[in-house]
Amino acid sequence: MSPKILLVEDDPNLGTLLEEYLKLKGNYEVTLCTDGEEAIRAFHSQSFDLCILDVMMPKKDGFAVGREIRQVNAGIPIIFATAKSMMEDKTEGFSLGGDDYITKPFRIEELLLRIKALLKRTRQDTPEQNQETTIFRIGKYEFDYPSQVLRINGKEQKMSGKEAELLRLLCLHAGQLLAREEALLTIWNNDNYFTGRSMDVFLSKLRKYLKDDPNVEILNVHGKGYRLVC
Repeated sequence: MSPKILLVEDDPNLGTLLEEYLKLKGNYEVTLCTDGEEAIRAFHSQSFDLCILDVMMPKKDGFAVGREIRQVNAGIPIIFATAKSMMEDKTEGFSLGGDDYITKPFRIEELLLRIKALLKRTRQDTPEQNQETTIFRIGKYEFDYPSQVLRINGKEQKMSGKEAELLRLLCLHAGQLLAREEALLTIWNNDNYFTGRSMDVFLSKLRKYLKDDPNVEILNVHGKGYRLVC
């Protein structure tokens, strides 16, 4: 089943553009509402996996909608979107239980990455996630994700939590591109410059941990992300 998204945007042109993009590129089911009252009616009549709420709307603003949604469902991911960039708006959004905040104008690709990151995090909190792979083979290495240990030829390398999360994400995308923004948003919930520099340090450490097998590499894909190859 494709994840279902409640998209609330009072600009009909932007709303339609976002709806079509998320359906095409993300393979999501999208319900578009143009005001807060319509959004609340839709939320009570359907089941959704994530909400994107424009803050500045007629009849009922996004914060009011988010407050009502939280009273019904404490766990559903909520992204607030607004043309405002004032810190007090962000503070209010997070205080209402918002999971992320994006400021207009934004790149639709960035919104898609944030959606993917939040839905992944939500799935990790469900029992089904426990049935997924937790032991990975990386060339001659064995990576025990729950124990945060990397093993080769009887040697063990203990890893930090962030190192283990990053290596697991690379393993899940093995041979494929892991977008830099996706990694930052999934693990750090932030893709700013300083967080990016921090992730570069963790990548350097992972490369050192994997140096005993010359067939294993973490490649940089310029301007896009990383690829784990064996």
